[in-house]
Amino acid sequence: MVRRAVTLSDAQLERYARHIILKEIGGAGQARLLSADVAVIGAGGIGSPAILYLAAAGVGTIRVIDDDSVALSNLQRQILFGTTDVGAPKAEAAMAAVARLNPDVKLVPINARIDAANADLVLREADVVLDGCDNFDTRLAVADATQRLRIPLVSAAVGPFEGQIATYRGWESNKPCYRCLVGAPQDAPERNCAETGVIGALTGAMGSLAALEAIRALVPFGTDMAGRLLIADLLSMRFRTVDVPKDPACSGCAAELCAD
Repeated sequence: MVRRAVTLSDAQLERYARHIILKEIGGAGQARLLSADVAVIGAGGIGSPAILYLAAAGVGTIRVIDDDSVALSNLQRQILFGTTDVGAPKAEAAMAAVARLNPDVKLVPINARIDAANADLVLREADVVLDGCDNFDTRLAVADATQRLRIPLVSAAVGPFEGQIATYRGWESNKPCYRCLVGAPQDAPERNCAETGVIGALTGAMGSLAALEAIRALVPFGTDMAGRLLIADLLSMRFRTVDVPKDPACSGCAAELCAD
């Protein structure tokens, strides 16, 4: 990530004081966040809290890619929006919410569905991509693009009472890509929360963790989560982390080797 130098103003020193006092972040790390660009795929249950926490953290540019509009049924979990936003494009409603929260942050609304044809163009300037969409084809398109562009991917997903999150940097020799985990499309059937249901607070927890991992990717601290999958079971309140090995037969990693 190569960005312009950022000098923190007095107001920013106060706003981000709880970050700056952390030795793992400090003033230099906060300046890096202010100059960063994060692309968020989907302003839904996962994207909503992630966008709010990224904005509160002072991530300078947040691009929100979502072609949907706010529905009344979204409000049970999509805390970025209120009743008056029903019917508005999600990306534009997100821009208004972030403007109220933090004037340091520029939110770029992209009212479009990301797919294999446009993913490289939409994501090419991002330092990190956070994917919280609910469509498997979209997830694959985003994962393949981040692999080609060598952009860290934070991917989070939820079921009715369970969630999972991982960071992928599959172009590295010892790290898996998203396809190492999920395989081919036919291996992962679609699930839609409109059909299965989802407990709203779960999406808040996973979205917050996704924001944390995006921040970790920008300002490294603690244990690197790339190559590890965090699985949450909220029915039993159990959390576990499993290693995700690099698949020697993975088509995504093979494409990367061919590109090299």
